[in-house]
Order: sequence, then structure tokens, then C-alpha cells
Amino acid sequence: MAKEKDEKKSSYGADSIQVLEGLEPVRKRPGMYIGTTGTDGFHHLVWEIFDNSRDEAMGGYANDIEIALMPGETIRVVDNGRGIPVDVHKQTKVSALETIMTVLHAGGKFGGEDSGYKVSGGLHGVGASVVNALSSMCRVEVHKDGGKYMQEYSRGKKQAAVKKVGASEVHGTVVTFTPDTDIFGPQVYDFHRIVSHMRQQAYLVRGLKISVIDAREYKGSIDIDDVVYFRELSLEVPSQTFYFEGGLVSLVRFTNSLQKPVHKNVFYIEKQVDGVESVEVALQYVDDMSSRILPFANNIYTAEGGTHITGFKTALTRTLNIYAKKNGSKDDESFTGDDVLEGLTAVVSVKLREIQFEGQTKAKLGSVEAQSAVASVFGDAFTMFLEENPDDARLIIQKAMLAMKARKAAKAAKDSILRKGALEGMTLPGKLADCESSNAAESEVFIVEGDSAGGTAKTGRDRRIQAILPLRGKILNIERARLDRMLGSEQIKNLVIAMGTAIGETFDITKLRYHKIIIATDADVDGAHIRTLILTLLYRYFRPIIDGGYVYIAQPPLYKIKKGKEVMYCYSEEEKVKAIGKTSEGVVLEDEDVSVTEDEAGEPELIRKTMKAHVQRYKGLGEMNADELWETTMDPTRRLLKQVRIDDAQEADKVFDMLMGTDVPARKTFITSNAHKATIDA
Repeated sequence: MAKEKDEKKSSYGADSIQVLEGLEPVRKRPGMYIGTTGTDGFHHLVWEIFDNSRDEAMGGYANDIEIALMPGETIRVVDNGRGIPVDVHKQTKVSALETIMTVLHAGGKFGGEDSGYKVSGGLHGVGASVVNALSSMCRVEVHKDGGKYMQEYSRGKKQAAVKKVGASEVHGTVVTFTPDTDIFGPQVYDFHRIVSHMRQQAYLVRGLKISVIDAREYKGSIDIDDVVYFRELSLEVPSQTFYFEGGLVSLVRFTNSLQKPVHKNVFYIEKQVDGVESVEVALQYVDDMSSRILPFANNIYTAEGGTHITGFKTALTRTLNIYAKKNGSKDDESFTGDDVLEGLTAVVSVKLREIQFEGQTKAKLGSVEAQSAVASVFGDAFTMFLEENPDDARLIIQKAMLAMKARKAAKAAKDSILRKGALEGMTLPGKLADCESSNAAESEVFIVEGDSAGGTAKTGRDRRIQAILPLRGKILNIERARLDRMLGSEQIKNLVIAMGTAIGETFDITKLRYHKIIIATDADVDGAHIRTLILTLLYRYFRPIIDGGYVYIAQPPLYKIKKGKEVMYCYSEEEKVKAIGKTSEGVVLEDEDVSVTEDEAGEPELIRKTMKAHVQRYKGLGEMNADELWETTMDPTRRLLKQVRIDDAQEADKVFDMLMGTDVPARKTFITSNAHKATIDA
């Protein structure tokens, strides 16, 4: 045995070490560079190429960017910047263009003021090369110094040297790429997601025009060699163009378009300080309980915040406490961070020459100097704003005071419940039929509508891993309800207890009792409303559960079709029609004796006598028996589930505000404009 171990040990030598050259590491471990090969990573490729063009605009070298979606999920990004250099690079001995596209950590963003950029979103110099590595086809066209240059690549490898292919009177760069299906599988770009991202970017760079064109369904031919901007062709395809002079103030007003402002004036400051190229903050309070803080670093949206947001929150809390005490506040207790954040809409943007993100996907800013810079610039400017706008200041302080009183009331209500042990899992709700397994990874809870469906689900479930929680009727709309009122609702309290995570500042996702929370409501208007109420609760108070991918929506069938001994379940009208057939006039045959044969000429002939198609319409889950519910909706091997995802948090926030808030006209407009998408149950 010892000899065998020695032989294995001796076989581990230099030959065992694998060296990945060029862009091979990217293809081997794409998640290290773009986070995921799912939908987020798929779209991240677009952001990486766009960021390069946007950095040109931030430097003052470009003012026009176009993103076109082409057939085959190909993306084409055009800018009118300086154009990527095409001369020979001294170190690599090949064109600078080829170096940028095929070498990791190569770019014009490392040398500070002596480099090509003072401020950029690119940190690691891997953006363009990573996109190239993960694309089955990538083509770069450079217009520069009167010439047009081109190079093509496949999966990160050049197909030929950079060559001059003609003359050009314009300047800029055109990057066209097709994501590799070997890496990403068959995916489709979301036009609205790209539009939303580009709208946000247009707010952040004043004077920059950004166009998004969806030419995937265009039937004509486009000669990409003879055109720079697709919009010049006036194609009849979906498109959006953004251009904002108002910058962050316009973004705050857009975000608050469905809200009632607490104060009239939007606060705004932009200033340069030592070590930081720019600190820019805009904010306004609205009559709402949620906060909306949009953080950016070098125009990269940092979803997880970072040092700039830490500095902002610290200065905001300190400034409002000082102002309140100075202007006669009689309350001995100071505002907490949560008090001053309630109802706040803010955009915090910093630009740094040497920027440090935590991770290649740039979700969190790590630059230490940003914290003190934002705290100093924002604190001084916001103090002056409060002094110069006493009416606005009074309303802001009143808003924070109301939040503080509500926090105290909610804490008292929650402490009362905690003393009873309800939210600590000591007493699970009586209506919950829990599962036998204590392993959260394999456990799932079905939130069903009503005791009837609950009874059927309890009978049909797999008791080992499936729990059932029936809810009675419609739960409280929490969009405008505070925590103390929420915890007074028996239905919401039961749901919180069942999940096991607690709520508010005591929320702990590691205590989640089920890794699949499945909402199973009836396929009618009331069922849709209940589902929306539950999703609103989860979005506002249990957001990490949605972000973690633990929330699902069950897809029960609408029809049960029985033909003789054959049973089929249909999940849509189209499936039902296909299952039972049509007459020559297009009329659906239900409960008829139906068969199709051939006449003497060999033509199809309809005979109504040999087989009866029995159609049962399910109005609710309670109409199914236990076997049917298990077979169609609960059996993990056969059921259909939709996972709830938040691809655009800002857009999701606006939708919840509109659907569940107090702005009736906005909700009416939304319903009217989207009514054609609804399935009407006549």
C-alpha cells in the first residue's frame, strides 16, 4: 500500500500542470469572468462591449452609440469615438486591435492620466477579449485616420491579420458578435432589458445619444459593409433612442414618475475632490415606505453598493440628525439609517481614475477613497440645501419623524409576537401541513388558495418533501402597510412563520425552511390577484428569497381532455384545440362523437360517431381530485413551474408601485394598454 502511494505521489510532476494559453481560461471557466452563463451572463456580453464605447463618451471622444440586435442573436455595437488603435503594439508585435481582442488584461485603461482614459468602467482590461472568447463569431471594424480596418475572430482566435479594407470619412468602432451556443446554449436577447439598461446609461452621461434597434425579425437584407448606423436606413423595426441633458436629476424624476413627492426641489451636487474625479448625487423623498438607491461607479451599476453608498448613508443620517436637533426637534432619540432611507429616491455616482471593484462583474465598489469623498461632498452640500430650502427641509424631517414613530410601533408589535415565540419557529401555524424532511434543500412548500385546495393538496402530496400552507382569501396588500400592521395579519404571520426566516432586521435567509416556495393559485382573476399580493410581500420584505431563486409559480392545467381511455391535460386554449380537433369551419368540437376518415377520393372526411372527446374545465385547484393535482401540478417529474426572477429591479419596483400603490390613473392606463394580452374567461 505504501509503495502504491509513493508511485502516485511520484507521478505528480511538472507534466501534471496544465497551462491554458491565450483566451482558453475564459472558455474553460466563463463564470469567473462574466458571473454566469445564464441570462445575466448572456446579456453581460452586451454591457461589456457597450461599456467600451461609453468610456469613449465619458472621455469626451464620442456622443453617439447604437446597439442593434440582428438575426441569430447577433449583437452589433457602433460608436463614433476615436477608433481602436490599429498600429503595431511594441510589446506584442501585432496590431493593438488584435492585442485588445485576444489578450487578457490588455487595454487603454491602466495607465492613469497617461493612458487613453482618465475615467473608465473597465478595470481588468478583459471586457472585449472575454466577449471575443465566448463568441462563435466576432468582427471588429475600425474607422480611423481616413481608413477602414477589419479583423474577424472565432472563439477568441483570429481568422486573419488586421487589414485595411477601404477608405472612410468617419471615425469610430463597430463590434459585431454572436454568443457561442456551446457556452450559453440556445438563449434569446431581451430587447426591453437592453432598452432599460441603455436608458439608465443615457441619464448618466449627459449629451450622449444611445439607440437600440431590434432588427431580428427584419425580412429585408442589410449590407453591414456599406452602413455604419442602422437607424439611417429607417428600418421598420422596434427601436428606442435616448438623449438626456438633465442627467441624474432627470433619472430621479423618471424613477419617481409614479410617486407623490414629499418636497418639490430635487437635490443635486456634482464636485471633484482629491483622488476622485467626480462625486455626483441627486435625491428626492416621496410618499412611500421603500427606498430606491441607484449606485454607480464609473457609470457601472453596482447592484451590491459598496464604499460610495456607505459614505452616502453615513452622511445622510448624520446631516438630518444634526439639522433636526439644531431646528428644535423635541424627540430625544436620533434617526436611524432606516428612518432616513424611508421614501428616499437617490442616485449616487462616482468617477475614479483608479477604480477597484469586488469581482469581475463589478457588482460592488471597493475603492476606499470613495467613502470619504462621497461623505464629505454630499454632507456639506446637503446641509446647505436644507438651510437654503427650509420648506423642503421641514417636510423631509417630518417624513423621517413619521418613519421613526412607525419603527417604534413596529418594534413593539414585533417584540410582543417574539415574546410569544411565534416568529422563532416555536409554534408553526396550525394550517401548515409540514413535510417530514428537515433538509431545506429538498423541501418545498405549496402556498395554496383556500381550504378546499389545501385539503386536496395535503392528500395528494409527497409527505416526505412537500408541505402545504392554505391561505384564506386575499392577504393584506403590504405595499402601503407598515410592519406592525402586517404582523397583525394572521395570513401573513402564518406565511412568515412557515418560511422560518423571520422578518425585518432579524431576517436570516440561512434559516429558510424550504428551498422551493411554490405559489399555487386558481387560474382566474382572483387567483392572479392573490398571487400578486403574495409576490408583493416577498418582493418588499423577502427580496433575498427571490434573488436566491427560491420562489416559483405552479402551472396547473386549464383542461382535462378524455378520448376513450386516453387522458390529456391542456395548459392553454391552443393545446385544447389541438387535442380535440376542429371542424372544417374551425368550430371546436366538444362532447361530440368525432373521427376523421377518408372519402373515395382520398380526401379527409369528418365522421361524428366513433369517439367522444370529453372536456373538463378546471376553474380552481379545488376542483381536481388528489391524484389529478399530484399528476399535473405537484409531481416533480412531470409538473411545470415558473421560477420568479428579477432581471431589472428598477423596472420591477415601478411595476409594483403602479399595480399595488395608490396611483389609480397610472394603474388604469397600464391595464388599458395591456388588456389585449389578457386571457378572458368567458
